Amino acid sequence: MAPTKARRCSPFAFNRWPVTVITTLVYVALLAPLIVIEHVLPAAPETAPDGLDIDEAWRDLQHLTGGFHPYNSRRNDEVRSWLLRRIDEIVLESSREGVMDESQPEVFVFDDVQSNLTFSQSDLGVYFEGTNIIVYIRGSEDDKTNWWERPDGRPSGKGGVLVSAHYDSVSTGYGATDDGVGVVTCLQLIRYFTSPGHAPRKGLVVLLNNGEEDFLNGARVYSQHPISKFPHTFLNLEGAGAGGRATLFRSSDLEVTRFYERSEHPFGSVLSDAGFQAGLIRSQTDYIVFEGNLGLRGLDVAFMEPRARYHTDQDDTRHTNRDSLWHMLSAAVATTEGLVSDSSDDFEGEPQGPGKVPSGKGTRAVWFDLFGSTFAVFELHTLFALSVTLLIVAPLTLLITSIVLSNVDRMYLFSISVWIDEGDEKVSLRGVRGFFRFPFLFGCSAAATVALAFLLTKINPQIVHSSEYAVWTMMISAWVFIAWFLSRVANFARPSALHRIYTLTWMFVLTWVLLVVATVYENRDGLAAGYFILFYTFGTFLATWISYLELFALPRKSEYASRFRRGSRRASSYGSRLLTPSADEIGGSVPNEEEEPSESTSLLRGGQRTTFANYTRVDDLDDNITEGGYPSQERRDPNVYGYEQPWSARLPKWTWLLQLLLIAPIVIILIGQLALTATAALHQTSQDGSPVLTVYLVIAGFTTLLFTPLIPFIHRYTYHIPTFLFLVFIGTLIYNLVAFPFSSSNRLKLFFLQEVDLDTGVNRASLTGVPPYVSDAIKWIPSAADQNVTCAWQADRVKCSWDGLAPHVVGSASEEPPLQDWVSYNVTRTDDGSNKHRHQARFQITGLNTRACVLSFDSPISRFRVAGSAVDEQRFPTTFPAGTREIRLWSRTWENTWTVDVEWERREGSEGSELSGKATCLWSDSNSRGVIPALDEIRQYSPDWVAVTKLASGLVEGSRSFRIS
Repeated sequence: MAPTKARRCSPFAFNRWPVTVITTLVYVALLAPLIVIEHVLPAAPETAPDGLDIDEAWRDLQHLTGGFHPYNSRRNDEVRSWLLRRIDEIVLESSREGVMDESQPEVFVFDDVQSNLTFSQSDLGVYFEGTNIIVYIRGSEDDKTNWWERPDGRPSGKGGVLVSAHYDSVSTGYGATDDGVGVVTCLQLIRYFTSPGHAPRKGLVVLLNNGEEDFLNGARVYSQHPISKFPHTFLNLEGAGAGGRATLFRSSDLEVTRFYERSEHPFGSVLSDAGFQAGLIRSQTDYIVFEGNLGLRGLDVAFMEPRARYHTDQDDTRHTNRDSLWHMLSAAVATTEGLVSDSSDDFEGEPQGPGKVPSGKGTRAVWFDLFGSTFAVFELHTLFALSVTLLIVAPLTLLITSIVLSNVDRMYLFSISVWIDEGDEKVSLRGVRGFFRFPFLFGCSAAATVALAFLLTKINPQIVHSSEYAVWTMMISAWVFIAWFLSRVANFARPSALHRIYTLTWMFVLTWVLLVVATVYENRDGLAAGYFILFYTFGTFLATWISYLELFALPRKSEYASRFRRGSRRASSYGSRLLTPSADEIGGSVPNEEEEPSESTSLLRGGQRTTFANYTRVDDLDDNITEGGYPSQERRDPNVYGYEQPWSARLPKWTWLLQLLLIAPIVIILIGQLALTATAALHQTSQDGSPVLTVYLVIAGFTTLLFTPLIPFIHRYTYHIPTFLFLVFIGTLIYNLVAFPFSSSNRLKLFFLQEVDLDTGVNRASLTGVPPYVSDAIKWIPSAADQNVTCAWQADRVKCSWDGLAPHVVGSASEEPPLQDWVSYNVTRTDDGSNKHRHQARFQITGLNTRACVLSFDSPISRFRVAGSAVDEQRFPTTFPAGTREIRLWSRTWENTWTVDVEWERREGSEGSELSGKATCLWSDSNSRGVIPALDEIRQYSPDWVAVTKLASGLVEGSRSFRIS
């Protein structure tokens, strides 16, 4: 009996246990830090850097969030007065510290109570009177004259830097992160840059604007102040969530983004910019005003999670922390210091339209962080060049390698058989086996996650709101188990040593196509969100190329075939476990079953070895086929895995690990972080009206991208982890289908509004939200019990209303004026009939105890003008082709009377000269209990899984009808 080689037990061999253990460790070791970084903030330092005071900033935040302070509230005026005092205190303290420092910068504080503006947005017109606070810290290179005091004065020099935050909150939120942290960060920036040794080279403008929550009014009216001509770059500080890390949401170009790179803990990806452009996040920030209307170049840094607390009473200091404050503050200081210290000419000159400066618009950029500690930023052009290069070089490299393999007779791919010594006999190579596995495995696994997405949307669509990780776990466990199970079935039925190379080839083709699409969008639309596809394709290409290079280790096909001679026994034990090939497949005949045993006869010949469905005899190779590591007569070659092709014995056993490390880390780090960020940003947006199916499809898509690199190796997994994942899938599926989707820490937002018809006295309170939960919540409200609650669809949500408790927004219940006195208006016809195309009218409107009113029209008006208003038609148009149906009026003084002139087109018919609509005033102050009893009742009696937020600018709207004939 001939000796056989012992199987080597290498810890890195392509065998079951090494593959199972190593791939699992790689995924866990890389995903775990990403999850930790997503949820664990960098700790604030015990001692703040020179010029900053974290304790002071935290105390300021607590004071700022002592009550609701929307623009239309008395508390808003108190906050504004307090901010002016705090700025004076900081400037005075800094001047005392730097009394001997000749470089101490000059500081100018502008309490802007003059600027106003009229503008239109879609079919909505707005008139707004600003109460912004502006602080200008003069830079060492700035114009030393007070140029803003001159009529039509303009700055000279290279311009400066704007840092902005808004100090108003919504009427139902305390505004800790939206935008209290931004405000106190601005206060600390004033302290920092007025402290000795930190004087800026370029001037710094700190804007605390008022009225952002209502159509970004504060940023728009800032454009009318003379100092707005000075900055050319900006940093906007915001909150589109209610805590966590402050992320870089958007950036206009490469040059400004490089300054954010200085942050100690950078966080963000250019993919978020694409999310805003796609409308996946239904909120906006002042960024669009500064970048779009004022033509500045800058950055948008904001909190983005948890969105369930956004605009609610949980946006307070109890639900944020000093670490979140420090994360935004440290990033703002580092970025601003870089911007004000820049000596280049990139931003020199005066803005000349959206996104442009005389030196040209900025360079489009690609940017993303790595583990929240390193920031990558480079030109979009570089990404495009690398993408095009890879699209050309990668397939050419694989093609040339394939040609060389064919020339040296080692191209086993797609080789069905090979002739023996140019005779009429041939040996089966089974080189096609495994070719179609990847589309099947990939398609079934991805289809399963998509099916789960539709299932959850149908059965329990809101579960992702509070249990996003349960959804993730379900998707991942289903994907991995299905891919493993199907690959093991395929490997059992038709074992193939080419599974890995075929799978990687398919993966390369798929990522190459994705890269083509991404490259087209990069070139055509400047879209950088597909940057991760470049790295994915590059890693897949290298791993695929390694598999092709492995084929050089195999014997020449002719050499392999020459070892088979007519009459020799054939190795059918390396074929299919279901259908073992007959002798005809390898060009020979089946040995005589009645052959007399001899010394060379296998010891296994006494009993034929079979599987449950084989139909031919299974014999081993005879003794003369033993060189080169091929199996001896007595035992299969230990270098051949299972029942794979015999020629695979020479394939390297360790290169799979190199391939895994080329693909998996790239995919996990880049895509894993994007997946977590996207989930955090989107999983609670369905309550705002966004389609919930999108969230599940995003999770399903990221699951597929993350775990596709397992397919080349997963057929070597042991059953232990997949079986465990199957049990996890069953448990999470049941949970996701039946669990209640909301909790006290992940509440459902319901949107409150009380509408009072001041002509008829009809008073309706309403909650708008996701069905059927809005109806379930109303059942808890005492005043709504036994009432006829009416519900109607409004876009993607349901609005349910009932007879509400009477509001007392204009006075106490005992001294309340009649309803019709709440809103006073006067309408006069001003056209004399000389204009054949238009009618004209003048409105005068005022409201008690408010500074916000609305004129709404049943048919659009063509033009309007508010008396005393500034107009900036170039940057803020006041008319649109479709006309305007609503004019919103905001005053800095209480109970103001607005005078509004309107024009509307003449129409055919007897009613063509009529104009009808409503005069409405808004009340938004709910700081005192009893002012809006209906809201107080909802807050007190609604279940703990409900959060109340505002539906519109006003909590209470009182309306009177008008008609002009």
